[in-house]
Amino acid sequence: MLFLDEAKIYVKGGDGGNGCMAFRREKFVPFGGPYGGNGGNGGDVIFVADESLNTLIDFRYRQHLRAGRGGHGLGKCRTGRTGDELLVKVPVGTLVRDDETGEVVHDFVTPGERVVIATGGRGGRGNASFKTSTNRTPREVEDGATGQEVWLRLELKLLADVGLAGMPNAGKSTLISSVSAAQPKVADYPFTTLVPHLGVVSVGDWESFVMADIPGLIEGANEGLGLGRQFLRHVERCAVLAHLVEALPVDGSDPLNNFKILERELQAYSPLLAAKPRMVVLTKWDLADETTRRSLVKRFKLSLRGKVPIFTLSAVTREGIPELIHAMMERVTQARKESANYHRPLEDAPTKAGYGEEDPSGDDWDDDDLD
Repeated sequence: MLFLDEAKIYVKGGDGGNGCMAFRREKFVPFGGPYGGNGGNGGDVIFVADESLNTLIDFRYRQHLRAGRGGHGLGKCRTGRTGDELLVKVPVGTLVRDDETGEVVHDFVTPGERVVIATGGRGGRGNASFKTSTNRTPREVEDGATGQEVWLRLELKLLADVGLAGMPNAGKSTLISSVSAAQPKVADYPFTTLVPHLGVVSVGDWESFVMADIPGLIEGANEGLGLGRQFLRHVERCAVLAHLVEALPVDGSDPLNNFKILERELQAYSPLLAAKPRMVVLTKWDLADETTRRSLVKRFKLSLRGKVPIFTLSAVTREGIPELIHAMMERVTQARKESANYHRPLEDAPTKAGYGEEDPSGDDWDDDDLD
């Protein structure tokens, strides 16, 4: 199935029906009078958050959404029928913005949420509504009001508890496939992940959390290089970011420098995202010898100054995976206790969070460790 996380659509509430002009002249009704009914109200466009959806692909083929129009008023003071409302299902995690102003209309973070996005127009009044003691035969009616119409931009931000970030070929897809039922493509070349993947990780018999894997980030991603930056929105709602770093990069680059590049790219995308709680995960640990292991861990600890926890793992031998998963579960549990709904928009997130008050992407780095 194609993955689509952005869409531009036009929505319009139904127009109200026109009022009716009619008069009654019947036997045993000596004076008669106005008898025109009111028009019916137009239908509303209602968005509903649906757990069964995980993409905006439906809006690629259906970009104009209109609710039903209200019926016109009828004689004998009969009101026109109300227009049919239009229910539009969107994935949980969809952010709805006004395309013209950029204003957030609503953020769907709760399954089953129902929000009226475009209201229908009010039905016009028939001539019976204009009858007064001085105007016994009014010939005035109202046209129905036009329904609300607006161009919207939908942005899907997957609801995950833990987000995996890292350079291409850092082992993100391997990790999520080894701890959950997710089956992303895994290969020995970069950019095997082209779209985000979600996996449910079970911890014990009763606890679980959702892990998100996004395409790899490269240096210059904030300038449009690579694929990862356009998918960073999918880790904006996470409780914790796990930065995966190769212990022995195939290209011979320095792991610590790669981590700093990743932090700078997150900072360039959004300082609020870079301020989220995070942990460093050194992957492919089975490929490093004991001397390299001790040296690498020491350099990361000196540079991070104990503010960010460091984990090591090997997806092949499963070394370090249980410890990492339990640490992630603890952080997610803490976030759930702090807020019943921490999947809030990034604009509302705290500017300082996590294991340290200082941002490692700033001047706190000890660049002498790279020597």
